[in-house]
Amino acid sequence: MIDILAELLDILDLERLEEDLFRGVSPTVSWPRVFGGQVVAQALVAATRTVPPSRPPHSLHAYFLLGGDPKAPIVYEVERIRDGGSFTTRRVKAIQHGRAIFATSISFHAEEAGYAHQAPMPQAPDPDGLPSVKSLIATGIPNLPPAISGYFARERPIELKPVDLRRYLEPGPAEPVCNVWLRAVARLPDDPAIHQAVLAYASDMTLLDAALIAHGRSVFDPEIQSASLDHALWFHRPFRADSWLLYAQDSPFSGGARGFSRGQIFDRDGALIASVAQEGLIRPRTR
Repeated sequence: MIDILAELLDILDLERLEEDLFRGVSPTVSWPRVFGGQVVAQALVAATRTVPPSRPPHSLHAYFLLGGDPKAPIVYEVERIRDGGSFTTRRVKAIQHGRAIFATSISFHAEEAGYAHQAPMPQAPDPDGLPSVKSLIATGIPNLPPAISGYFARERPIELKPVDLRRYLEPGPAEPVCNVWLRAVARLPDDPAIHQAVLAYASDMTLLDAALIAHGRSVFDPEIQSASLDHALWFHRPFRADSWLLYAQDSPFSGGARGFSRGQIFDRDGALIASVAQEGLIRPRTR
């Protein structure tokens, strides 16, 4: 397995300190703060370890309270809110330096049959027909800002293939829609809980940026102060996070220095496997 993916799986394998108390660490990279998707994924792992495997998670609602310190461990405190006949509810608080940096509620549901429908997957080129951004950067992309090329060239456990790079190459306001293919860079173990945690990690990677497309900006713009404020994730059906998934994102609103973005995640066959919503800070910096 590729080392960087093995490192992610190691980070998601939390240390159990007590019955409902877990400890996680961050990767050994020079990030100024902990990546939000990491905290979402670790909190999901902590909650999942207190629930029988027969009840997978179906929804997660979270708030980012403080920027995390990547050099310090994060303690995850799980509160058992309810164990019902069909649903189980957990609340998780992430703590660093004696303060809560993140809080989430997660609901688990025993699998049941019922009515079914879904939104159609948007039209998108097949991922195998799209070049990797790394290969494009290696051959040279004119007008691609260094911050963006550095982001896509970085080694990471999730492979990203944006359907359209024009928003980075042709500055200016555009329709706030963004489609990205993503998957783990190597095969994952078969445990469904691992695939859910990896998708939770990836779901925070590009979503906030959709709110800035309408303004001809991006989170890479040094004049924008950006941060995830809250995050909601719904799992609809089983999936594999090491197979290509289309992350279809849009932003129906921004205002008051906040942007709201939505995401639908489809597998390659067009099945809707998860939905995401997020509000984030998109504050213009004052000099």
